[in-house]
Amino acid sequence: MGRVPLSVVLASPAYWPARAFGGPVVVARELVRRLVERGHRVDVLTTTLVDLHGRPAARGRTAVLDGATVHYLGTPDSYRWMGVTPALPLALARLGRPDIVHVFGFRDPVTTGTALWCRARGVPYVFEPLGMFRARLRKVRLKRAFDATVARGVASGAAAVVVSSELERADVLAAGIPAERIVVRGNGFPEPPPPGDPAAARLAAGVPGDAPLVLSVGRIAAGKGIEHLVGVARARADAHVVFVGPDDRHGAIELVRAAQADPATAGRVHALPAADGPPWDLYRAADVFVLASAGENFGLVAAEAAAVGTPVVVTDRCGIAARFGDGEAVVVPYDGAAVTDAVVRVLDDGDLRRRLSEGGVAAAGRWTWDRVVDVQEEIYRRAAARIAVTNASTLGS
Repeated sequence: MGRVPLSVVLASPAYWPARAFGGPVVVARELVRRLVERGHRVDVLTTTLVDLHGRPAARGRTAVLDGATVHYLGTPDSYRWMGVTPALPLALARLGRPDIVHVFGFRDPVTTGTALWCRARGVPYVFEPLGMFRARLRKVRLKRAFDATVARGVASGAAAVVVSSELERADVLAAGIPAERIVVRGNGFPEPPPPGDPAAARLAAGVPGDAPLVLSVGRIAAGKGIEHLVGVARARADAHVVFVGPDDRHGAIELVRAAQADPATAGRVHALPAADGPPWDLYRAADVFVLASAGENFGLVAAEAAAVGTPVVVTDRCGIAARFGDGEAVVVPYDGAAVTDAVVRVLDDGDLRRRLSEGGVAAAGRWTWDRVVDVQEEIYRRAAARIAVTNASTLGS
């Protein structure tokens, strides 16, 4: 006899097709789609944000996507993840009382308001901070003040705090959340589509067919290791470095523009806009993919690259590094010389590229999204039943 389906509400500041917001939007859709396939009813509450800088629609709408009902709430004002949605209380009231709510994000009106609503009505919820639990980068004082006041009960009121890696768990633990309430669920490696035309993708990016292609996918932002990738172009005179992703408009793009103007690297550093989905053909065309970030709670783009067999170099400050076994990726410190040395070594060693290619595919085979959703589903059931979620991270092992 099958298990009873759940009524799930996922509250997120952005949702598909807002691909410009990076991995969290992809993760949310993967979870929702598979939950629906398992017979659960899922409603998504989100904003009308589409990208980092475009003006969102002030009028809301409802759509069915992957079998889930997505409520795009009118968003008359926004700043990055901060989509203001005056209709949120009414939308929550209309949904009735779900079995479980998934608060998917932190420090924004949608997730904060939803958590407060759950606490006021005694609705169980799980909280996933998406790597934002520790205040860092911009406006740290303002974030800390917000955490100590408006958002003070978001984590403490949750049945479980879900994180995607041990690195993120350490951040949450350091903030005082009891260890028994933190669940390392992880994220899955995707199932890539059949190959298209990698050679054409390479040429469209401006990279000659016989030139080494070093690929970076994600926001062009501080802390993403942009300077390390530019350093690769300087160290290897025949290598082309391709950045794919939106500019966050906080100055990091100037490193790319300077390299494009520098005679030593001109014509070999390319910046392409974010695509509607993963750039699968560019992943396949690349000789090596690099995630050189100073901190990623996971790093989904490295999983995408590995899944198609592209050799991966990743810093040890990215949560996904722990998903790779020996010989499945090159894991290095967040250091320019270490990143450059690793990339050059991969480019120079055909046998190493082959081993990394095979290893990345093997890692993808172990960490599937179905395995991840097995764990997420059990987290929901235990939280809905008010059963301790302790050790739920081992359920998918």
